[in-house]
Formats: sequence, structure tokens, C-alpha cells
Amino acid sequence: MIPGRWVTHLLGRPVPRARSTAPAEAGAAEEPDPAATIARLVPGTELRDGIDRILRARTGGLIVLGHDERLERICDGGFELDVDFSPTRLRELSKMDGAVVLSTDGTRIRRANVHLVPDHSLPTAESGTRHKAAERTAAQTGFPVVSVSRSTGIVTVYLAGTRHLIQASETILARANQAMATLERYRSRLDETTRQLSLVELNDCATLRDVLAVVHCLELVRRVAREIGSDVDELGVDGRQLALQLAELVGNTDMLRRLLVRDYLCGEPAGNAELDRALAGLDNLLEVDLLELTNLAPPLGFPATLDALDAAVGPRGYRVLAEIPRVPLLRAEPVIAAFGSLSGLVSASAAEIEVVSGIDTELARQIREGLARRAEPGTV
Repeated sequence: MIPGRWVTHLLGRPVPRARSTAPAEAGAAEEPDPAATIARLVPGTELRDGIDRILRARTGGLIVLGHDERLERICDGGFELDVDFSPTRLRELSKMDGAVVLSTDGTRIRRANVHLVPDHSLPTAESGTRHKAAERTAAQTGFPVVSVSRSTGIVTVYLAGTRHLIQASETILARANQAMATLERYRSRLDETTRQLSLVELNDCATLRDVLAVVHCLELVRRVAREIGSDVDELGVDGRQLALQLAELVGNTDMLRRLLVRDYLCGEPAGNAELDRALAGLDNLLEVDLLELTNLAPPLGFPATLDALDAAVGPRGYRVLAEIPRVPLLRAEPVIAAFGSLSGLVSASAAEIEVVSGIDTELARQIREGLARRAEPGTV
């Protein structure tokens, strides 16, 4: 597994902290990407191996993940090394009270036993000397700083105004396995509501409630999967099996979501811009908003009323055609445009479908037979 692959929104995401209001100095380091920083600390990386060794030695440590002239100005004492990084060297050097400074790319140990003297006026909510120095150094230099507590064994990463706790793999796995059980239930519900929607679609009696029931399940699946994905990212090599399980459960839900919204987006046939706006509207819903189906209606262009839930709606046919083998979506577009709705397409013959521009006899036959098979009792 590639560290960082599943990161989208970090579960247990960094808690916002007060930022410095002081003007940035010339030559300041660019603010680091939190996802990239966390990826450097996952199990399987050399830096994480070094931190685990510090934890086992119960010595504590302070590690600056970057080095430049600006950092040099707040370094006092210690000694310069400029040697290759290794987990064992990091552990041994952390036995001293001062900080260890790594090169920005993490391949070299630049300094050790350094006393960090950041601007004391920078705000911090920490109480320990080591943690205060870490947070202020990160805020002043822009470099991530890792603090390993000797007394509690807690590993904290400070990133220019935010902080993130590095948890043990066992803790993350326990949480992720609970979330995985929830995801399995949501996926089962999604499959069931999707089958129910297909039945009412083919009988031309779908309501907005049927559609939003599927949208609701899709949102639940996506959000739980996103949380598990961030856990997989933090697990590094320890999360490979979990990543495979997640990929299997998530499956084609992103494509299903796009096709479903495109089928039912209110108004004229939706282009990519309208589709993206509708999907963004669903993304912006809070978890509490998902408790009511009416809250899912506005992103699709429908009113958020109980009466609207029982209104009859008809799909354009994108999702059904996508489920027919050997019918590419680009070839299906003119068919959907020609017949306007799934009900019109279901009642069409192969000859009528073949009349559509760009549809040959073989493709028309495949579409007709695919629709006929789906309309058979017990097929959906």
C-alpha cells in the first residue's frame, strides 16, 4: 500500500490551534501538507521505526522535520552532525534532552541535542516545556515537529497551527474494524434499496422517496468509507488487509452515485457542470442532515418537503444502461437523448433504437435484450 493513498479527511483530524499573527519572514518554509506529513510517520517508514524505538526506550524526544536558516536562528547549543538518517541513530540521539533536527527531505540528521528557542509570544495551549517548544517551533518555521512524551508515551505532530496525535496500530485497527462492520451493514442496505429502485423504475412507478433512499445509503457508505480510508492511511503497512476489504465494499459506489444523480437531477438533461454542483451539494450536507430524506432533495433540484417525497419521478436511464454489458456510456448518450426517459426506452424496439445516430444493429440488439432481461421477474 502507498502511504497517503486513502487520505481524504483525516479521522481524528488535527485540532485547530491559534496561529501567529506575526508577519511571515522572508525565506519561510512553505506550510506542509498534513496528509504528506502523516504519511511520513505511518508504520513501515523509517521515521516511524525510529519513533517506536524511542517509545520502547521511554526516553521521550523532540524531532524537527526540516532544516533551513530560519530554523537555525532559533537553535541554541547542541552539535552539528549531518549524517545519514537511521532509526537507531534517532533513538540514541533522543536520549539527550535536546531536539533532533532532520533535513527537510528526512534523509539526514542535521543537528542533535538542540535547545529550541522559538518566539515566546506565540500562543500555545500546551503546558509541558517540550510540547510548548514543539508547537511554537512549528508555528514559527512552518516545519512539522514531532513530540514524543516520555511520561505518557503520546506522540504528537505539530504542523503550523494544528496538531495530530499518532496512535498505535492496535488502537486504530480496533476503531477501523468497528467502522468496517457498520460499512458492511450500510452496503447491504444500499444494495437492497438499489434493487428496490430498479423494480419501481422498470414498472414506471418510482417516487422521489425511492430515489432519495438510495442517495441516503450512498452518502452513508461514502462517509464511513472515508473515515476508514483515513485509518488505512495512518496504518501504513499494517493496513493492507483493511484496504482490500474497504475497496471491495466500496466497489462502484462513486460511479453509481454519479449515474443516479444524473438520472434524476431536476430540469433539462444535466451536463458535467450541473452534475458536479449537485454532487458538491450532497458533499456539503452535515451528518445530521442525512437523518431526514427531505434534506437530500435540494441538491437534486427538488423542494425539501414531505409532499415532494411522494411525487412520481422517472429516470433518464443512465444507471440502467450502464449495467448492460458492452454498452459504453458514450454510446448510450444519444439513445438517452433520443428517448428522453427510461420508460420510453423500455418500450422501444431494437429497430427503433437502431435509428438513433451512432447506434448500429448489434448495439441496438444488446440494449434491447439487456432491457428485456432486466424487466423479467426475479432478474433485478
